[in-house]
Amino acid sequence: MTIAHLRTYTINKGMLDSWLETFQKKLIPAMAEAGIKVESFWVNDLKSQFIWIRSYGDDVASIETAEAAFYGGEYWLANVDFVRCHLAHRDIVQIETV
Repeated sequence: MTIAHLRTYTINKGMLDSWLETFQKKLIPAMAEAGIKVESFWVNDLKSQFIWIRSYGDDVASIETAEAAFYGGEYWLANVDFVRCHLAHRDIVQIETV
């Protein structure tokens, strides 16, 4: 079993290109270093939402460990305001393989 999050982010108008660049060049490497795997990501047809799946491991404890490493990491702490300024809303659903 793999534990993951299905995340849907509403991106602030005019910020999608900046978000995609930041996500791909900065956030994916920082998450990988913390043990979070980005499985895949998409944008909706209106280019207003960013939908993605990130996985952690095989139990809930792996989420806590990986998120503590990511959110306590150097990149996140130095850039949290910049990253979050792209987001109007976040919806996060925990999912698991069957």
